[in-house]
Amino acid sequence: MKTKFFSRIKNDPFYSQMWKLVLPIVIQNLLSAAVNSADVMMLNYVGQSSISAVSLASQYAGILFSVYYGLGTGVTMLCAQYYGKGDMRAISVVEGIAMRFSVIFSLAFASCALFIPEQMMLVFTNDAELISLGSSYLRILSVAYLCWGIVEVYFSALRSVERVAICTILNMVAFFLNIFLNAVFIFGLFGAPKLGVVGVAIATSASRVVELIGCIIVSVRSKDVKLKLSYMFIKNKMLFKDFVKLSLPALGNDIVWGLAFSMYSVIIGHMGTDAVAANSFVSVARNLGTILCFGVASAGGILLGKIIGENKLAEAKVGATKVIKMTVVSGVIGGLIVFASMPFVLAYASTSLSATAMHYLKVMLLINTYYIMGAAVNTTLIAGIFRAGGDSRFGFICDTIDMWGYAVPLGFLAAFVFKLPVLWVYFLLCTDEFVKWPWVIKHYRSGKWLNNITRDDLFENEQT
Repeated sequence: MKTKFFSRIKNDPFYSQMWKLVLPIVIQNLLSAAVNSADVMMLNYVGQSSISAVSLASQYAGILFSVYYGLGTGVTMLCAQYYGKGDMRAISVVEGIAMRFSVIFSLAFASCALFIPEQMMLVFTNDAELISLGSSYLRILSVAYLCWGIVEVYFSALRSVERVAICTILNMVAFFLNIFLNAVFIFGLFGAPKLGVVGVAIATSASRVVELIGCIIVSVRSKDVKLKLSYMFIKNKMLFKDFVKLSLPALGNDIVWGLAFSMYSVIIGHMGTDAVAANSFVSVARNLGTILCFGVASAGGILLGKIIGENKLAEAKVGATKVIKMTVVSGVIGGLIVFASMPFVLAYASTSLSATAMHYLKVMLLINTYYIMGAAVNTTLIAGIFRAGGDSRFGFICDTIDMWGYAVPLGFLAAFVFKLPVLWVYFLLCTDEFVKWPWVIKHYRSGKWLNNITRDDLFENEQT
């Protein structure tokens, strides 16, 4: 029976195409998670305060990533369908529209990080040492913010036309450079000064600059998907209207989600450095556990978008069911990865964390062994399947109500009104994904998310 099942999967063209997209995306996600892991692991030799400061300061990168992911998803929503339709010109216009928004957000965050980093750190903690360390980290990271926004939009355009391998190669170059420079500036290799958190920021910014240079080289050699800032000035009323209508709810969804997740860190950050340090290690393990899940969600969105753009709606609906099956399997695998990593994470963390922080870490890791399944299913449906069909509004509404009407208020009440123990607060925060399951699954079954959002004659009556 099992043999027939795996044979059917192996011979199914949809699964074959999925894995061709999933594997490079998983590698990219793995590299991204590995960079964060390396930061924590190397800073472990510097001290608990450095780990906590970088963890809190990195929440702004998390928010910015949500912005880029939202814009990138908007690019993918439109470009994947236009790729299925065979309209490459529309893809260039959509890329330019997304770049406008991306550059604006990047400049705003970079300016804040450069000029008011202390105020940014005050949002998360009132500990003077953490504010000082985090501010020095943010100030240098402003360079990375400027490059990151351009890179992510271009990567999204490349992924939408199934050129994920190029993105993976550039990610690998940036990853190895980041790790190398981390080691150089944290440990003072080759005569370099030991810079601690400042060294981590320099390594991150340098790797982003190199990644942007790599994108420019790819663009020069590319015959179709180019990286041109001039695309930002192309005007097309219909595509702009579609981007705003479809992409901004996705952007809003990811900002709402990212801000809410950062509020979780605000809550934990005001419950002591032990809780912050434990959560830093947990974030690393959780990110590793969700890599495959989020890879399936991204690949599913790209492939389904292309199929819908070809106007094969019945085929897309069948494909969505297959994506969900892959998600459940990946969720189980993710939970097992977190569970299997526990002995190694605990052993490594014991060199710098206090006994209290170690207790927090152990229980938090156990909670995440099942929390990953909730995140996997919701991410695949909301950010993958629904958006592939042009439905970004549902996710925005759902996450706004769930996280800001339920999880964040519950966390604040539990921590600061009822003054519950740290682990109870963390457990309650980790119920957010499961609370919205009934509505998300119901919306999927309704089929309202399945729409062909491409247009004909986009450029017939308009100069571009």
